[in-house]
Amino acid sequence: MRLKTGLSCFFMIMALQLVLAQVADDCLNAVPICNNTPVNGGTSGYGIDDFNNAPSSGCLEPTVTGFIESNSAWYRFRTGASGQLGFNIGFDTSEDWDFALYKAADCSSLGDPIRCNFFDNSDNDAFAGVGEDPSGNTGNVQYEDWIQVAPGEDYYLLINNFSNSNSGFSIQFSGQIFVSNPFDALDCSIINNLLGAPIAACDNENVILDATSTDAVAYTWYSDTGAGYNVIAGETGPTLTVTNSAMYRVQVTTSIPPNIISEVQVAFSVAPTTNPVMDEAVCVDTGIYDLSQKDGEALGAQDPAAHLVSYHSSLADATNSLNALPKQYSVNAGTDTIYIRISSVENPRCFDASQQFTLQGVVTPILTFDDEVFICENTSGVPIGELFPNSQYTYTWDSGETTPGLMVTLPGDYTLTVSNNTAGLNCAASRTITVIVSETPSITEVIIDDLKPVNTIEIVTDVQGTFEYQLDTGPFQSSPIFNDVIPGMHTVTITDLLGCGSVTETIIVVGFPTFLTPNGDGSNDYWQIYGIDTLEDPIVQIYDRYGKLLAELDDNNLGWDGTYNGLPLPSSDYWFKLTFLDNNGQRILAKYINNHFSLRR
Repeated sequence: MRLKTGLSCFFMIMALQLVLAQVADDCLNAVPICNNTPVNGGTSGYGIDDFNNAPSSGCLEPTVTGFIESNSAWYRFRTGASGQLGFNIGFDTSEDWDFALYKAADCSSLGDPIRCNFFDNSDNDAFAGVGEDPSGNTGNVQYEDWIQVAPGEDYYLLINNFSNSNSGFSIQFSGQIFVSNPFDALDCSIINNLLGAPIAACDNENVILDATSTDAVAYTWYSDTGAGYNVIAGETGPTLTVTNSAMYRVQVTTSIPPNIISEVQVAFSVAPTTNPVMDEAVCVDTGIYDLSQKDGEALGAQDPAAHLVSYHSSLADATNSLNALPKQYSVNAGTDTIYIRISSVENPRCFDASQQFTLQGVVTPILTFDDEVFICENTSGVPIGELFPNSQYTYTWDSGETTPGLMVTLPGDYTLTVSNNTAGLNCAASRTITVIVSETPSITEVIIDDLKPVNTIEIVTDVQGTFEYQLDTGPFQSSPIFNDVIPGMHTVTITDLLGCGSVTETIIVVGFPTFLTPNGDGSNDYWQIYGIDTLEDPIVQIYDRYGKLLAELDDNNLGWDGTYNGLPLPSSDYWFKLTFLDNNGQRILAKYINNHFSLRR
């Protein structure tokens, strides 16, 4: 490893690289750099002598040409942030490359370089530059110290091949500045905006870049897919039609230098394709249809993570990405047409809205017939089920019948299922009807709350049902208890509210003691019925347990003293009957009276 003391020549020729790489061999047309992607170049000559026949520039000395430059490439950049900056120049290990970095605003005031390296490459290293050798070779003498930069500083970089032939080089920037400011470490404002802003396009469309400029002599187009800018062969016009994602650069050679250099990024996203989808039908009673069920069908093999599927009620909405339907879609009876839009997540401009499907809402039968039906005992039956059937529906009972309605005579549960079989669906609803037998009411007992001038009575029936009650000609009431009832004969009417008839009975409101103690103490010495004076010709007959008539009383008697033919009867239970004349003069038996009492001695 040594400084150059003589002229060395390398004769490896890589013509392809020299043809494809963009190189500015004069400082005036230095290629602007505004990002940290690799820059590839291959030099061939030096154009004009940028150093005006000077014997040196910093560490640089004359080469085989007799000038400082032999095969030169000039670049310029402007810093956009503060920090540590460096760069790596990569090349074939058999070649000899030199560089000089100038902090200057233009080529007319370069001054001395702030970093410079003129060592030969006798150690066959693969890199030269500022900062650190990326291969980890700390002994590489072709590296200079890092530089500390501030925003807005302009730099020119000369890369020169000491040979008269070469296979090209690459530049990759480095340093802390690209960690803290990965997107604006270098200022892109030095790039001419001739080609405009970055372009996001779809792979089914062409993009035309227009670099038309006045005073243009020639146009040279370049593309960079990540390994540096290369000339696009055959493209020498003011416009370029592109179909691939890349960085594109144009160099407009003008009649008066400097040349114009502009670049733009064009990114193509894959335009999705919507696959045909099947029509759907759903029972309306479910209420909701999950439209996302159609995503996989519409996408096919396309990556669901890279695409957005939306659904719309019109083609115009799908095309313009407006009014997307909720994925939990409310289904209505009838047929809806649903339009599908698939767009690229990467670039929503890339979309397809060419497919649609119909969503048919099939009505589930609505059952309105009663689920509780009452049937009167001893009747011929009652109809249950759907009395106004729909001819498009089918009807099935759990007992096997297939008619909309049944005539039933027995109590129990009967289940009817009504089905709408449309579009391959069975939209069904079921309802269980409970049939209850309602019995005709009857009176089993009349409970009197102690006989008084005005009494409370309760009508007791042993039949379960829904009844209303009437005393004499008074109003009907739901309660079987009547207040303010005077002693005597009354009529009670019980009506079944379910329509199973009514019954009217005559009751007697009277009272009597439950025992007698004929011991002469003046208390309960006689047994009698109170209130019979309100009846017409009442007669009370008293019997023993064997049905033997012991005594007969009317409303003029003090009562029974517990004797038969003047002889005292033993302690026991005794029974009685009360009869009276009704309004027609017929003698009738008073019913619903608890007709026994006790004799105690």
